[in-house]
Amino acid sequence: MLNKTLRKKKFISYSKWGYLFLAPFFIIYTIFALIPLLSTFYNSFFENYRVGLTQVGPTFIGLDNYKEILTNAGVPKYAMNTLIMWLLGFVPQIVVSLLLSVWFASSALKIKGQSFFKTVIYLPNLIMAAAFSMLFFTLFSDAGPINSILTSAGLINEPIRYLSMTNTSRGLIALMNFLMWYGNTTILLMAGILGIDESLFEAARMDGATSGQIFSKIIIPLLIPILVFVMITSLIGGIQMFDVPQILTKGDGLPNRTTMTLIMYLNKHLFSRNFGLAGAVSVMIFLITAVLSFIVYNFSMKSYYADK
Repeated sequence: MLNKTLRKKKFISYSKWGYLFLAPFFIIYTIFALIPLLSTFYNSFFENYRVGLTQVGPTFIGLDNYKEILTNAGVPKYAMNTLIMWLLGFVPQIVVSLLLSVWFASSALKIKGQSFFKTVIYLPNLIMAAAFSMLFFTLFSDAGPINSILTSAGLINEPIRYLSMTNTSRGLIALMNFLMWYGNTTILLMAGILGIDESLFEAARMDGATSGQIFSKIIIPLLIPILVFVMITSLIGGIQMFDVPQILTKGDGLPNRTTMTLIMYLNKHLFSRNFGLAGAVSVMIFLITAVLSFIVYNFSMKSYYADK
């Protein structure tokens, strides 16, 4: 009898506990992500808005909301605005982050005070976007400190209206996104470089490889998975760009809606309670994000696995 009991205990399966520990994630994801996502798809096929105190709908209208978006001349413009401002911030971000991560992770340079510099470059990422936007709005306003310094130095004769010109307003938004996220990107890339076997670098140096060759032939190929991750997450964040241009341009995408992003356009319909059209815009943004992410991943990782 004792042997039977011991045999039963010996073959007890504990795999069910794994499902128990995973359950909270799936429950929370279903309630707060999956159900809202499905409801957004569902509501996008309805006419549902409010005019004053009068509620119109919900009335099933099929793909009419999508037709209205695709025939709206402003939507391609807002998509292009979003893409331009994301690229203006992402390109310098990835270049600077790569350089900083290589310098900090290099065993040959042995930079002192690395912990201090890592903390400093990551600090802007901890500042709320609203506070960052208000700071830049104050600094670059017509009577702000930047114009005052340039005027006092005799570099300009009259204040520059940064927020009234397309190039400067887009540039400021891109600069803020760069400053907020380059530290986070640097930390990710640095972790990837530190994960590369040090013996590869030592062997390359013994064979007479230069720093440029080590960077291009060893670091970049082995960093491709992390670079793809950074690019896709940055792309998703860029498409969802909202808080910085919303606050800096007071929600109007000034000048002449050249800084209006897709999410700002979505917010206009949510604010006007046009829920059906807002749902269609959300679905379009979701599809754009999914397609672009798939293209980036497939194109980048294909070459990575081909090299292996």
